[in-house]
Amino acid sequence: MNDIAKSHHARDTWRDLVRQIRGAIAQRQVHPAGAVVLLPYAQLMQQARLAWAEQSGGAQFVPRFETSMNWSRSLGGFCPAGDDLRHDCARDLLTAADLLARAGMARQQQALAPLLMRAAWSVAGLAAAVPPSERLAWGARLGAELVAAMDAPALAWEAAIGRIAVAWVASSRYASDLLFGTEPSLLVLLDGFSAEPMAQALRLRLADRTLSLPLNQPAGFGQCSLHRARDAESEAQQAAACVLNHLAQGRSPVGLVAQDRVLTRRISALLAQRQLALRDETGWMLSTTRAAAALMTLLRAVAWDAGTDAVLDWLKNAPAFDPGTVDAAEREWRRAGVRQWRSVPQEHPLALRVRPLLQALQQGRPLWAWLRDLRAGLQAGGQWSGLAADLAGQLVLDTLRLRDGAEAEFDDLGARLPLNEFIAWVSQTLEAASFHPEHPAQAQVVILPLSQLLGRPLAAVVLAGCDERRLPVSPEPAELWSPAQRALLGLPSRLQLAAASRSAWDYALQSPWLDVLWRSSEGGEPLLASGFVQELLLGGQAICSADPRSVRRLQPRPVARPEPSGAALAVTRLSASGYEDLRRCPYRFFALRQLGLQEAEELDTALDKRDFGNWLHRVFHLFHQALQLAPSTNAATRRAMIDTAARQASVDLGLAQSEFLPFVAAWPRVRSGYLEWLAGHEAGGAVFEAGEQWREMPLGALTLVGKLDRVDRLADGSVQVLDYKTEARSNTAQRIGRAAEDTQLPFYAALVADDTVAAAYVSVGEKDGTRAYPQAQIVELRDRLIEGILHDMERIGSGAALPALGQGSACEFCAARGLCRKDFWASGAAPAPPDTVQR
Repeated sequence: MNDIAKSHHARDTWRDLVRQIRGAIAQRQVHPAGAVVLLPYAQLMQQARLAWAEQSGGAQFVPRFETSMNWSRSLGGFCPAGDDLRHDCARDLLTAADLLARAGMARQQQALAPLLMRAAWSVAGLAAAVPPSERLAWGARLGAELVAAMDAPALAWEAAIGRIAVAWVASSRYASDLLFGTEPSLLVLLDGFSAEPMAQALRLRLADRTLSLPLNQPAGFGQCSLHRARDAESEAQQAAACVLNHLAQGRSPVGLVAQDRVLTRRISALLAQRQLALRDETGWMLSTTRAAAALMTLLRAVAWDAGTDAVLDWLKNAPAFDPGTVDAAEREWRRAGVRQWRSVPQEHPLALRVRPLLQALQQGRPLWAWLRDLRAGLQAGGQWSGLAADLAGQLVLDTLRLRDGAEAEFDDLGARLPLNEFIAWVSQTLEAASFHPEHPAQAQVVILPLSQLLGRPLAAVVLAGCDERRLPVSPEPAELWSPAQRALLGLPSRLQLAAASRSAWDYALQSPWLDVLWRSSEGGEPLLASGFVQELLLGGQAICSADPRSVRRLQPRPVARPEPSGAALAVTRLSASGYEDLRRCPYRFFALRQLGLQEAEELDTALDKRDFGNWLHRVFHLFHQALQLAPSTNAATRRAMIDTAARQASVDLGLAQSEFLPFVAAWPRVRSGYLEWLAGHEAGGAVFEAGEQWREMPLGALTLVGKLDRVDRLADGSVQVLDYKTEARSNTAQRIGRAAEDTQLPFYAALVADDTVAAAYVSVGEKDGTRAYPQAQIVELRDRLIEGILHDMERIGSGAALPALGQGSACEFCAARGLCRKDFWASGAAPAPPDTVQR
């Protein structure tokens, strides 16, 4: 079969079907306008009309080409009411919860309502295919049989959900009920890959006035190419390359089968970069759109235990708040480590504006009141206009009934809804709805499900996601029912689902040009191709093709190491950590200290060893302050005092007990080790003098600054500077052993105006107790450090270069690495880039 003939196989099928339909109309002597052709899905309606018009010879009368849903809507006159199942999550979720409460399961309704709704949706098509006059009896019979099949205590909840779901769908009315009153002269059923319950019901009712024709007519296989990708990103890139290659060959439109939602979104994003006209018939969850995410930021910020990050996220999406004010507040809160919004000072100017708005949405209320007040909150935050101007935003407003007056639909629901239940309702409603972008007039790429390739005259098809997980030979039924229950209800069995999947796969192979792609690994684990693909490989019907991506040869263009001058940025204040940056890498000092480029601290992160160290510093400071006011050498008293300090430190730092639990478990050992060391330290005559003390020491035009963990007075009256360390003891010992390279202790000693100063690190360990590591030559090291500081500042002021060294451990965790571009230097630790890059 040549390429032109292959490309028109679907059109040939339609011509053959139209001839058969025209022949049946003539044979039965019915008027064309009295005939109805029932299609398996809506996208075929236009294709069927075009096929009929091509062979009509200008005839004015045509059959009605419909799907059961479209036909039902065209009849009009149906309005759901009461407990009717509506396939609208916003309403059905509430009805499910109410049905559970009426069944005596009010305490479980929050957890079981989504399960009940999905169970009802899965059998609603079967219930709608039962004539309305017989539906209640059908439901009573099935409900009794389902309960009998699950007569076991362990299955009590499943039995209840099944029984209520069947009763719900059996007592509901449907728009398709109107079809049972229609009397078409001829009903033509175009069968898809699987049977539709309503079509089968109409076939039985109309009997000899029906005609069934297979839409899936066998044909020869087209040109099939197989592509194995390394991972998901490689698969997306190769799929996009396949689409581009087909379009370059003049094959349009190209069908892109949506096997995997995430993969398809990535492929479509790559194609959108090429300004292609995409027609997405699958859409994506409304909850994943930017509009829905912006709305959810407000609801997450409202929670009583909301984190500061959650409130900041909303503020950045709320145009009513000045971005500069929000950024300044964010910097302030991050510096202070304010993790919880409730810990933000009440008198903060921004908090004074935000808190009333958020607190207005924290108390429970009826659903209609929630929607009214949420609308007011969106308007107060300036988000409403953005939602109303966006297509996805308009769908969000309609789905949630947020437009003015739309909340009246829920006036009959007067029960108070807590905030967490309202957020769950909003979230589940947005997840159940789908957003479909506007379709272009002439699409180059059509994104569609595998089952909807049937009858589509596509020039080429790209089928990605053909691995064992996304395209199994025997699909797992999606609903909650067991195999026995599926048989009882009349749902398709696993064998029937496998047969439909096989039919869809075989039909895809009939495409004139087909590209099949799968990934060989996912999450670090190997992944096999689908059984369908393995069948092709074993049968020799197709072989793996070369990577479809084009290769561009790039000429390496490395950059030179930066060597800026900081002469124009005068250094007037210097801390120990700042000078450590200068010694480790001059460029880091230039970027972080002179330019002031600092990373924003994360707030909503898990507690780590650093937080434990900060907590210990606070505990020791509070403990020694209390001990100064009420001196005691009694071990039990000291233990009680330090435990009190520990509790107070947790409160001061806003540490959640649940998060801090691992460190709390180690506290008794740390406490014992510290108190034991302290007793020995004081036995030598040392006395605590001050802690957490900020010091500034003028040094010409420069001022040395820093906070001393602890200052003691020794027995001879001299000063000792102590610095707590929670690092490994080996690291602390290295600091002392490499005295000439250590900056911290000599710098802190320089902040003390005393020539007889002593200094030591106090290593506080969880297992090995507490131990002091004194620096014997601290005065000499201090003087040498001061001399070095003055020399270095003079050189910086005179314009000396501040090069990026790019060596040692300093580069492993450096905030300035993206600025110095070490990985792209002409020479250095980074390897030379390859001369070819696949695109």
